[in-house]
Amino acid sequence: MIDRLAELEARYGELSAELSAPQVAHDSNRMADVGREMARLEPIVSAARELAALREQLVATHAMDADPEEEVRVMAREEAERLAAREAEILSELRVMLVPQDPRDERNVILEVRAGAGGDEASLFAGDLYRMYARYAERRRWKVEVLSASENDSGGFKEIIAELRGDGAFSRMKFESGVHRVQRVPVTEASGRIHTSTATVSVLPEAEEVEVQIDEKDLRVDVYRSSGPGGQSVNTTDSAVRITHLPTGLVVAIQDEKSQHKNRAKAMSVLRARLYEAQQERLAAERGEERRSQVGSGERSEKIRTYNQPDDRVTDHRIGVTVHNLPGLLEGDLDRLIDPLVDAEQTRRLGSLDLDDDGDPA
Repeated sequence: MIDRLAELEARYGELSAELSAPQVAHDSNRMADVGREMARLEPIVSAARELAALREQLVATHAMDADPEEEVRVMAREEAERLAAREAEILSELRVMLVPQDPRDERNVILEVRAGAGGDEASLFAGDLYRMYARYAERRRWKVEVLSASENDSGGFKEIIAELRGDGAFSRMKFESGVHRVQRVPVTEASGRIHTSTATVSVLPEAEEVEVQIDEKDLRVDVYRSSGPGGQSVNTTDSAVRITHLPTGLVVAIQDEKSQHKNRAKAMSVLRARLYEAQQERLAAERGEERRSQVGSGERSEKIRTYNQPDDRVTDHRIGVTVHNLPGLLEGDLDRLIDPLVDAEQTRRLGSLDLDDDGDPA
């Protein structure tokens, strides 16, 4: 760890010097990149400097063990205990800070929610999930923009796609990918029988154009008139856009805007995110890592989380955590589940570092 900290402190010094260079001052993009990297390194460098100062103090304090005065030796031992405790705290903090981060964590998100098994009740549940995420985004001061929505006659969604823009959006939302299951009594159920239905959630990191090259000749673009629930026309012009990526067969259809140009731009953003995710999964598979399937087939047996309305509880099956106050959760109080998921992921990453007691590689 000490060697790694020295490298990061040297890099921080390089960035500080670069920030004051005239060529960087006139390049806003480079200045922003340097600023972001410095902000990421600053807490690590600060902790490393405190650790170095503490260890110097510890050496000086231990030297006082040989003082002829008993009172001085007692004070030295007490001070050494205090310094050693703080040293352990800083080492623990640094271990966490040095855990390799997902480079996609700061990206914006393409969120896709689809009704699964359960008919109209599944569509209503998909709507509940989307509204939960929209309210969660509001709490974190992220911006939400609906890219596409397909409603059904019951007032739910067959599918809804939205973009969430804000600091660390993917770092929090990535844990939501998978099949969500709800157990509740539908409003239309006269006998009070509990029904089970599902919705699938896919969270994709937004991709830049430079990361995913899309050749126009690989695209088939169809335009048509947008329609609302039940198929009724809601637009008199061919503004809706359907883009098919011929090499992969991926299809994205957007009809939210009245402008064909805007719908095409949104469709390309979703397509780029899906292609980027497929590319990342392919690379992970080539490296021998376990390929992560976000959604699955949507069957009732495949689930990451169960929302049980009669018992007022929600269970995340990946980490075995159960929380109550389901209405509060659906109002966006989602950190109660996301925080333990973040902690579990961090613990897993820490375990992969294999550090010894001094924080050095074993």
